[in-house]
Amino acid sequence: MNMPTASSLTIGSVARRVGVAIDTIRYYEREGLLPEPLRRASGYRSYGEAAVLQLRFIRRAKELGFTLEEIRELLALSADRQHGVKAVKQRARKRLDAITERIAELTRVRDALAELVASCPGHGTPEQCPILRSLTGEETRA
Repeated sequence: MNMPTASSLTIGSVARRVGVAIDTIRYYEREGLLPEPLRRASGYRSYGEAAVLQLRFIRRAKELGFTLEEIRELLALSADRQHGVKAVKQRARKRLDAITERIAELTRVRDALAELVASCPGHGTPEQCPILRSLTGEETRA
């Protein structure tokens, strides 16, 4: 049985400090994003400050749009003293490009929807509604 260190934290205190749910921490452990913690004699998990830092890393990476698989790669690269920074930059560039593409697509969708909303008089029969006609694949009439 592993013995906790003097700076051991419970899963609840780690969750509060990082701003995630306890179940999220357990999930990250199962997914291999967070190492299995030490266990107290009672069987409860015991975490150190390193776990808090790693969970903050994971949370922030998720906020930046990285997938869990990409986060797993970033965590591995963060330990690579020789090539890690270059590879991290490449992964970040790839994520940025994907986000830029997604923004462009959302902009196209927003503009198309705005055009439909503007062309709809808001009254009449459903057959005359340009929004409904567009959703059913019919051509909109000017």
